[in-house]
Amino acid sequence: MHIPPWVTVAAAAVLALPFGWGLGLLVAYIVAGKNFGQLPAATVPLGIVAALAFAFWPSFEPSTRLKVMFGGSVAFILFAWLVA
Repeated sequence: MHIPPWVTVAAAAVLALPFGWGLGLLVAYIVAGKNFGQLPAATVPLGIVAALAFAFWPSFEPSTRLKVMFGGSVAFILFAWLVA
């Protein structure tokens, strides 16, 4: 059975939200260290926009975009669970 590309892209777009959130928090942590304060208010939206842009970017195959979003989301969620 063939899965239409738009379904794969839609799934990647949904996974872009936790991936972008984790990316924004990671950037805030790298820039400011452990006490990053209000910095995620600026970096999280940028991370989500960047992740959504990657999810819809036509240069990569839809399956590649989905794999990257899934792997990154799982990595960020696992890291958050281990740190908490």
